[in-house]
Amino acid sequence: MKFLAVCSTGLGSSFMVHMNIDKVLKELGITGVDVDHADLGSVGPGSADAIFVGADLADSVGGLGDVVVLNSIIDLNELRTKVRETAERKGITVPDAEAGR
Repeated sequence: MKFLAVCSTGLGSSFMVHMNIDKVLKELGITGVDVDHADLGSVGPGSADAIFVGADLADSVGGLGDVVVLNSIIDLNELRTKVRETAERKGITVPDAEAGR
């Protein structure tokens, strides 16, 4: 399973979201998910099982598959919720929601 954080340049914000997804996965006790980051221009359909983007790119990611739009790329609570929902949608068993908190 692969989650991909994407921003326009593939540097700052996507790297930060990548690190935060890793942190959230660990907090939630979810294993078996590889996380990476990339720029929008190098991402295509099938690049990842789920693609996380900021709201500023929501209109630019149509056709890329399962896209998760983050209203705030710095809100860990939003990210935690969306990572959990995405994992469940992908059939990944998520341990008790309170685990790791």
